[in-house]
Amino acid sequence: MNRFSSIRKWFCAAALIIMLPLTAAAGGKQALMVVGIDEKVLWNDAGKMVFYPPGKDMVLIMDIGTDPLAPRIIASLPLMNSIFGPPTNLQITPDESLALVANSLTMVKDGDAWKTAPDNKLYVIDLKASPPALIDTIEVGKQPSGLSINSKGTLALVANRADNSISVVSIEGKTVKLIDTVAIGVSVAAVKFIPNGKRALAVEFPNHKVAVLDVDGTKVTYNKDYDIMVGLWPYNIDVTPNGQIALTADNGNAGSADGNVDTVSVIDLEHNPPYDIDKVVVGDQPEGLAISPTGKIAVVPLIRGSKVATNAWFYHRNGTVVVLKIDGKKVTKINEVEVRGDPEGVVFSADGKYLYIANFNDSDISILRVNGTEVTDTGKSLKLPGHPASMRGPAR
Repeated sequence: MNRFSSIRKWFCAAALIIMLPLTAAAGGKQALMVVGIDEKVLWNDAGKMVFYPPGKDMVLIMDIGTDPLAPRIIASLPLMNSIFGPPTNLQITPDESLALVANSLTMVKDGDAWKTAPDNKLYVIDLKASPPALIDTIEVGKQPSGLSINSKGTLALVANRADNSISVVSIEGKTVKLIDTVAIGVSVAAVKFIPNGKRALAVEFPNHKVAVLDVDGTKVTYNKDYDIMVGLWPYNIDVTPNGQIALTADNGNAGSADGNVDTVSVIDLEHNPPYDIDKVVVGDQPEGLAISPTGKIAVVPLIRGSKVATNAWFYHRNGTVVVLKIDGKKVTKINEVEVRGDPEGVVFSADGKYLYIANFNDSDISILRVNGTEVTDTGKSLKLPGHPASMRGPAR
């Protein structure tokens, strides 16, 4: 039986709106995360993509603060979301008042079938509304993918893969505007502010490089002389809370699983110019990447052949999460935890004690426990009303 046959029982997004209070966790800790559900694209047992008509996607707002072991869906909005791109196309502002969600691809008719085409939509969701509601949709560049909000919650950057550019978006209260576009000249998949907001880093996917962006208020400039060579096909990026290093998830093989190991590159941000100081072998096809708010560990979900043909020599039913220990600028692989099929999005709780992994194939979230540098499976998971393509918490 096709392992995705169960998806034909679609869920009506509009009927899933659950009106529960948006209560913050004790001590004002992070309570919310946002999850993008894509029901338009799946992989069959032959490893072939199968396209479905649009109209079943949704964006979920979830409370992980009230009970970290039992996350709650607070609201579901019928908004389009895409599996194509790193699982960082959405984020919540630091004060948890807004969520921004970029949709990279839409579906268009191709005779009797469907095919993908670049989108340019950035959704603005008011999280303080009861229930949370879409309040604006703005146009950015073509195929907007990874995005990043600065620690002040005043500026967002969006990586546009088809436009080879970065959209600069201002945030003032509930008003979100496109104010500038920075040409990079090559496809950029993900972008990340450093903690002080004075720089940002964008991964140049086909160039195997990281672009350095200087930020002065709302003015963003691409510093072409500072391009950093990293591993093959960098797809995602994160920065430690102290701003010392950045890590890139080097996807390898142009973004496809092939059974061969891939790497995480380590960038020294305190050196001028920043440069790649190390590479850590992690495994096959890292896409998700997140550094703990404690700065002690990073985690890298590996897809590792969980959406290829079931008879491929490197097929695995489940993916894993690689745990990397961070000691200053030294990064070391210390553990690997099995999760479910095609792990994509990853979110830490605000205190760093819990870790949530979104498993696309299985339409669920694995809940892991973090004790210092030790990561273990709690045995608990949350079933979702669709396939999670991306997941993010508040910017820090």
